[in-house]
Amino acid sequence: MTTQIPDDGPLRALADGHHARTVHPLGTAEAAGHLVKHYAIEAPGRTVTTRDAEAALRIAADHLASAHLRGSLGLAVLLTHAGADGDYVLVHTWIEGYMSDLAIFTGPAGDPAQLRPGRSGLAPCVWEAAVLAHERDAFSRHVLDGTGPIDARLATWRGDVLEGEVR
Repeated sequence: MTTQIPDDGPLRALADGHHARTVHPLGTAEAAGHLVKHYAIEAPGRTVTTRDAEAALRIAADHLASAHLRGSLGLAVLLTHAGADGDYVLVHTWIEGYMSDLAIFTGPAGDPAQLRPGRSGLAPCVWEAAVLAHERDAFSRHVLDGTGPIDARLATWRGDVLEGEVR
């Protein structure tokens, strides 16, 4: 059996342009009956502004308003990403059966009013996936495998945040 090797040009271009991005927590909020843990992800030279964060929370609230129809458990992670090529908002919700629901909104840089649902099949980028991986581990560790009352588990989950650079 012959193994097909991908053209190294596109992979090399990605590798050459890869860099760290800054992640910092923006706290927790309530939106549409959900406890929402909010993060900013910033490409070099970009900043998530208060206006961006507020717009992302409004988008999340609109999306989460019908989340009970998708089996939501009332916990969500919100990513506001000031990317190099535009802005992104991801709303990740834990749902029944150990599953999750993900919505991605995209738009031009610096214009939160233009954020719209992303195309079908769009998935998190490498930096967003790093934050969601941390959140998957925090959810499992503190909420699913934790001990004590649920409100204490949730308090611990809220405090377990990722901050610094992700690659």
